Amino acid sequence: MLKNIIRGIKGYFGAFGLISKLKLWKYFAIPMLISFATAVAIFAVAYGWSDNFGSFISKAWVWEWGKETFTTISSIVGGIIIVVIGLILFKHIIMALSAPFMSPVSEKIETHFTGNPPLYLRNTSFTQQLWRGIRINGRNLIMELLLTIPVLLLKLIPLVNIFSTFLLFLIQAYYAGFGNMDYTLERHFKFGESLRFVKNHKGLAIGNGIVFLLILLVPIIGVILVLPLSVTAASKNTVEVLNLKIQEHEV
Repeated sequence: MLKNIIRGIKGYFGAFGLISKLKLWKYFAIPMLISFATAVAIFAVAYGWSDNFGSFISKAWVWEWGKETFTTISSIVGGIIIVVIGLILFKHIIMALSAPFMSPVSEKIETHFTGNPPLYLRNTSFTQQLWRGIRINGRNLIMELLLTIPVLLLKLIPLVNIFSTFLLFLIQAYYAGFGNMDYTLERHFKFGESLRFVKNHKGLAIGNGIVFLLILLVPIIGVILVLPLSVTAASKNTVEVLNLKIQEHEV
């Protein structure tokens, strides 16, 4: 898996140049606007709710001794939980709503690397692409929350919270990469087939998602450029794997 994680990260090399070469920036205008607006909305909610959520957690400590310490820890943990859940929602909202705009980008990248129109093309409309994006990301949102909430609770345990942070990062990365890869898979596979494909190539998803999350750490510019760069990288990697499978099948 480590080899595929590195491969997923390397997919970003040259992504900026490829976008300019294929003149893809115009396709990212609306998704970048969606990304920025969603980030602002989620940040506003997180800022307003973090203290209240921390106070709610601190009520679980019914004893007087250590109350102040637990309240401080609760405020920190509450802030982390709000940020993590906000990031999860941000990822899936922008990837779901951007699906119809990302499909043409992925198709042009596939044509560029193969020299031919995509094979096994599934003709889908704007509405079908949007529904596919909502369905995939809705499913991933539920799965990610089911995995994330227990890990967040581990943050209340000293020492263990160090490992839980790393685990949270990997979970977030996997589902971010998953969504980016599906813009290409949508043309080739049905819903269930795409789930199996990503499961069999989870390293690629994690590698793509790792850089996705790191880009988001860049203030303002990160939320604007994260989709163009991550989708381009994921499309390159996914097309490479698909072409390899086609060549093996022909042999």
